[in-house]
Amino acid sequence: MIRVILPQHLRTLARVDGEVTLDIASPLTVGTVLDALENRYPMLRGTIRDQVNGQRRAFVRFFACEQDVSQDSPDDPLPEAVATGVEPFLIVGAMAGG
Repeated sequence: MIRVILPQHLRTLARVDGEVTLDIASPLTVGTVLDALENRYPMLRGTIRDQVNGQRRAFVRFFACEQDVSQDSPDDPLPEAVATGVEPFLIVGAMAGG
């Protein structure tokens, strides 16, 4: 079981409090986490990644074990600490503005 922390606006949209837990079979990758998240919470489809091409939205970042994995391939395995639930997988809305 893995732990996923969503930004507040996505927690509101998905109607969840706190972190989300997901059961995901191996391999654990960003892609499999997002697939499981969107399957469980279909209202999130299109908010984290584009529905047509599957690419990450420009102002969304992913973190695993305090490392930014946003630019990594969605098929790269996530760290064991995330796979075992010791560390959460974070989805973060990037800050922009001036």
